[in-house]
Amino acid sequence: MREKSYSVGMNQSKGNKIVVRNRKARYDYEITDTLEVGISLLGSEVKSLRDGKVNISDAYAEISNGEVLLKNLHISPYKMSSDNNHDPLRVRRLLLHKREIRKLKAKTEQKGMTLIPLSIYIKGKLFKIELSLAIGRKKYDKREVIAKADAAKKIKSALKKDY
Repeated sequence: MREKSYSVGMNQSKGNKIVVRNRKARYDYEITDTLEVGISLLGSEVKSLRDGKVNISDAYAEISNGEVLLKNLHISPYKMSSDNNHDPLRVRRLLLHKREIRKLKAKTEQKGMTLIPLSIYIKGKLFKIELSLAIGRKKYDKREVIAKADAAKKIKSALKKDY
């Protein structure tokens, strides 16, 4: 099967259709920086993504040999495709400029930094990934985040009652 490449951009506008969002990422990681990147996909993967048959929760990106590779992204095989369908967990290449890869490599070499995909969306005819540079949270940090969110909800509901 031939690989089709989908290009790189920068801004996420209102006209984008979000295919999948990694809800667990904002809970497990503290997001420091985000970047919009393209992804290299096969034809049957594109069809499955359009159907929403994808699991992004365990996915992460890794830099090796000057390339950014997305691992553990599960794209289900397309039912209507021929018998030589794609491997659901194959390693996919992310499309970035060399200088962006060098910056990301320098940042990920710092202690605790990792690359996590936050969402996959369609921008025009292309699939884009919102890739984030993140720091893993400890268990007590996660509890603190939940406590702050609950306090903010209580304050917001109290303000609504006053009006």
